Amino acid sequence: MRLTPRDTTYFDLLAALAQHLVRGSSLLAELLGADKAGREKLADEMHDVEHLADDATHSIMRRLNQTFVTPFDREDISSLASALDDCMDEMDEAADLIVLYKVEGLPDRVSDQVQVLQRCAELTAEAMPRLRSMDKLADYWVEVNRLENQADKLHRKLIAQLFDDLAGDPVQLMKLKEIVEVLENAADSFEKVANMVETIALKES
Repeated sequence: MRLTPRDTTYFDLLAALAQHLVRGSSLLAELLGADKAGREKLADEMHDVEHLADDATHSIMRRLNQTFVTPFDREDISSLASALDDCMDEMDEAADLIVLYKVEGLPDRVSDQVQVLQRCAELTAEAMPRLRSMDKLADYWVEVNRLENQADKLHRKLIAQLFDDLAGDPVQLMKLKEIVEVLENAADSFEKVANMVETIALKES
């Protein structure tokens, strides 16, 4: 018999944090097709969303320090909040690098990478409210793992393409490779969140 508090604040905060990821991935997609001025504006908006995600994460951590009984293991709540925030940090870093490096054109597969992140963000935002009941979450983590495998394949193809296309321009190669790597890290971060949700659901079942 497990004591479960009626306070749903943790679930609300986790859901709000995940919604910031949806906004961040959308801004990242917009940024890819924008001109220089548009990219700078969108990157500023991305920074604002990243700050909101930080605030949501800090709210969860503060509440953990003030609450004796939590809906599920407090270490799991803390780790999940941090993992969600990592997803946002990676997307923010990618946007920042695109602007700072003054990248003129990005390979088409970069857009494919970002589309994967958008779908991962949407699925994550849909999954967070279901932590209340731990119901119907398996489809979420299975699909995110599938998407991360897709992201891995895109990443390998992109790296090969960059070395083929930019062999004579090592500086541009380094810039684009770093951006591509950060986007891959973002996909890995979404998978980490999904794996955590799976572990939590199994522990609470």
